[in-house]
Amino acid sequence: MDEPLDDLPHGLTARRLEWVHLPPHVRRLVEQRCGTAVVDARSCTGGFTPGFASVLRGADGSRHYVKAASVTAQRASALTYAAEAASLAALDAASLPAPRLLWSHGTEPGRRHRADDWVVVGIEHVAARAPHRPWRATDLAAVLGTLDRLAVSPAATGVDLTTVAEDLADWPARWADVAAARPDLDRAHVREATGLAAALPTAVAGHSLVHGDVTDDNVLVTEDGRVLLCGWAWPALGAPWLDSLWALVGPRSDGVDVEAVLRSTPLLAAAPAEHVDTVLAATAAYFLSSAQGRSPAWSPYLRLAQRRQGEACWAWLGERRGWWSGTTPRSGAGSRSEDLGGLVRR
Repeated sequence: MDEPLDDLPHGLTARRLEWVHLPPHVRRLVEQRCGTAVVDARSCTGGFTPGFASVLRGADGSRHYVKAASVTAQRASALTYAAEAASLAALDAASLPAPRLLWSHGTEPGRRHRADDWVVVGIEHVAARAPHRPWRATDLAAVLGTLDRLAVSPAATGVDLTTVAEDLADWPARWADVAAARPDLDRAHVREATGLAAALPTAVAGHSLVHGDVTDDNVLVTEDGRVLLCGWAWPALGAPWLDSLWALVGPRSDGVDVEAVLRSTPLLAAAPAEHVDTVLAATAAYFLSSAQGRSPAWSPYLRLAQRRQGEACWAWLGERRGWWSGTTPRSGAGSRSEDLGGLVRR
């Protein structure tokens, strides 16, 4: 796709199944689990997956958030929904900033699915909104505050999770694909980014619970200002500042001065500057390589969104490395510059 980078309709990026598209036996299952007949369904059109994701209103006035996907026709979505249900069931709900898992179907470990099986997940409905786009300072501060608390949360205690390094093991090698597909990128900068990305296992190492996908599509801001995170399909253990850094990529693409935010956020300011650059380099490789594919019919904006994320990481990395004319080298823990200005760092 060759759309301009600012032509991304936030909150309207997915073409999902509607309630009427679900097979009768799935609709009966949902109504049975919800304990009421469904009289209205509002599809959640954010995100980039085709699975059913709707807020349902019952005849008794109750509201329910339900996800569903066919294990045959939408296998990737079904596996993601099953993984999210497993994560929410395993992590300590009392210390997790997330809507609660209420019930699930087709998610049992080792289940042998039939061709007509569906994965269906019922999650607590919360009256909330997505962050404003372009990002506003109040929303961003609330998100970063939540991620600061998540970094020390005991929610994953005793849970057998993979590490971020294991989950992202293929990201550094993606620079080879990017180099082949993007001759417009400066070769010397690509080589430098490739070298930085190679250190990803060391940069992301840690023992904190990492959500791994903190974008505006997975953030809810409640009426009282609390922030809840959705999309818990890939929790892992890693460096405590990772989610906070990734959460700044979207704001960076919206024009937010994320370096100023980084310097004023203790959790991020304490991160080794070279490690921050390594993660940005690897993340840019992932998004820029993924953006080369064709957009699927059910998510026509997927590649555009990936390209926008990748370009934001690339521009931010270049700014920190002093690649662009008029920019200064990065700041952060381990930097020899005076840019931190006496900030308190954890």
